[in-house]
Amino acid sequence: MRVFTTNAGAVAGQRTVRDPGVVVLRGIPYAAPPFGADRFRAPRPAAPWEVIRDCAAFGPVAPQSAELPGSPVWSPGDEDILSLNIWTPADCGETLPVLVWIHGGAYVFGSSAQPDFDGTALAGRGLVVVTLNYRLGFEGFGHVPPTDGEEPCPDNRGLLDQIAALRWVRDNIAAFGGDPGRVTLAGQSSGATSVACLMAMDGARGLFRRAIAHSAVNACATPESAARTTGEVAAAAGVPATYDGLASASPKALVDASDQVAENYRRDPASGHRHYDPAIYGPVAGVAGLPVDPLTACAAGAAREVDLMVCHTPEEYWLLDAVGSCARVTTEQRLAVFASDHQLPRSLLDAYRVLMPEASVNEVYLAVYGDLLFGEYSSRLAELHARAGGRAYLSRFVRQRDGRGEPVRAWHCADIPFAFGTVEDETVHFLIGGPPNAADRELAGRMTHAWAAFAATGDPGWPQVTSAPGGAVRIWDTSPEGNRGRWDAFRAPWQAAGLPLLAP
Repeated sequence: MRVFTTNAGAVAGQRTVRDPGVVVLRGIPYAAPPFGADRFRAPRPAAPWEVIRDCAAFGPVAPQSAELPGSPVWSPGDEDILSLNIWTPADCGETLPVLVWIHGGAYVFGSSAQPDFDGTALAGRGLVVVTLNYRLGFEGFGHVPPTDGEEPCPDNRGLLDQIAALRWVRDNIAAFGGDPGRVTLAGQSSGATSVACLMAMDGARGLFRRAIAHSAVNACATPESAARTTGEVAAAAGVPATYDGLASASPKALVDASDQVAENYRRDPASGHRHYDPAIYGPVAGVAGLPVDPLTACAAGAAREVDLMVCHTPEEYWLLDAVGSCARVTTEQRLAVFASDHQLPRSLLDAYRVLMPEASVNEVYLAVYGDLLFGEYSSRLAELHARAGGRAYLSRFVRQRDGRGEPVRAWHCADIPFAFGTVEDETVHFLIGGPPNAADRELAGRMTHAWAAFAATGDPGWPQVTSAPGGAVRIWDTSPEGNRGRWDAFRAPWQAAGLPLLAP
């Protein structure tokens, strides 16, 4: 047992099974439970404790309906959900760079307890790794109308939780061997867009020096769309769309109502862009704390002092199709409607058909949608940051593999077990196509090394993006980089068509 002292009290951790040279502490509160009088409010500091806190187990996850392999599920009544976990080298005589991880999950599911986010391998590379839980769904991102005479409930409470965790890191991480002046904030999918939002928020300024964004998602709500979602969720929950009405609904009632609203869109092909992927929550841009969306903010140089490393996969949306969480588009008529619903010109579809001559209609749709939501958005995030004077690095994870008779593509989430070095965990084998082989282990070693190098020095090991179009892109693959040109070709249609910014 190793004991560490935080501002709120002492905590105890244990050496990990995977690497006895690393100590892990789980479930450390970084803020008070956000329920009761604190529900829908900004996070408050956690209450101190006097006895040594045994940090052997992950803290409760945020309210959600998801049940993920190898991860805890939410139980109604769980309230102490704002906690974090730390992996740190057991015997190190120097102050180490810190990596703080924000999980993805469309802002409605996921947790820091997912097995692929185990920080042991990265800690073995000389980092102090922090993962955290934050409010999700309506609790974290739903708009709560103001009440006369009362202080308004802030939007983007999930982002405020993340800022509270970063402040905790600033104030406490030195006790665990970490350098509060060398913090890298990292995330994937909605976690990556959270990172991009925090880069643009004054409330997070100075709390991290570098950022890693894998598959940032093109989805920020407007105040109008957030208010409309609140009305729909309140109606589904059977309560008025007011503070009192929403506060009277239990967290489970709002989770169930949110699921019902999303399912209604999923079942209605005439419901516009939400039909294809009914993610109804996202950061609200254009409000106090987040005045503009992160892509616009980066283009304006709002975060040029932050070093940025971006990665995406070229077949992002095939995962969502494989797990049945998105609509299928199998006719030319439906493909045309999809393009219209997302303000995409016909020329973009025609260009993809030229690039994918053997593809089915649904495969063209998946390719376009994946680039609209993730690939092109992520690439532009790095490029616009560089053009505004920031230092940015861009990479693409293209590794594919045959798994149990079916091709496992370079799809959404497949890169994360490699970056964390968790490819051996059985829970990720669906993502990567089965148990890893020697080439997979070698790729994982290269990716964890790049993350550690970037966190330590700001240089992951390849040339940075320049202000000119195109430029250096690091290719992550188990084979020689012979297919880079194939994926580069998909950038050109977007340069002609433009990239519409999507609102949940």
